[in-house]
Amino acid sequence: MNIVILGPPGVGKGTQAVRLAQMGWIHISTGDILRESIEKGDTLGNKVAQYVHRGELVPNHLIVEVLKQKLQEIDCNSNIVLDGFPRNVEQARALEGLIKVDKVLYLKCDDEQIIKRLTARRICPRCGEVYNIITKPPSDNMRCDKCGSSLIQREDDREDVIRKRLEVYHRETAPLVEYYRRNGLLEEIDATGTIDEVFDQIREKIEEWAKRK
Repeated sequence: MNIVILGPPGVGKGTQAVRLAQMGWIHISTGDILRESIEKGDTLGNKVAQYVHRGELVPNHLIVEVLKQKLQEIDCNSNIVLDGFPRNVEQARALEGLIKVDKVLYLKCDDEQIIKRLTARRICPRCGEVYNIITKPPSDNMRCDKCGSSLIQREDDREDVIRKRLEVYHRETAPLVEYYRRNGLLEEIDATGTIDEVFDQIREKIEEWAKRK
């Protein structure tokens, strides 16, 4: 079974994909495969690096080529979860030429909840541990529980930056919701709960699909 996880930035797509990976799914993250491509240093990776190093978006056709390369390296008979791809309808149509998408999980959450969640995020600059001052606060007043370093807020977790990211999402990625709904593949998940509550919904959906096969 091949699943796409769709939703706004900060909704928890990567977190839920990792949970599925812990159950044996193959997790394909756009960010990860672009970094892997650059590290390879081949012709394709060098083309990708030119855009990344300039801080520009990697064009659709290059992202599709990187994904195609990744799919050739794995057992496509396995369960695959795609996180961060597709980002627009053009990429979705290209994906259809690479693998069969069985279901699309749309993690639904309103903008204000996303902003509240992301502006509360703090990270440890030394060990990378992630906290949330609302849902997962450190035990010692803004210091990392693991290494004791002072926690910081990332630049892209500021409210003004988050609102710009959401604007881009609504313009470019949100149309995928209707695209996949028309194709009969979309399943909505209430992403306003805890990580465990959201994952329980995902697991129930997957179990339902497995029974129908």
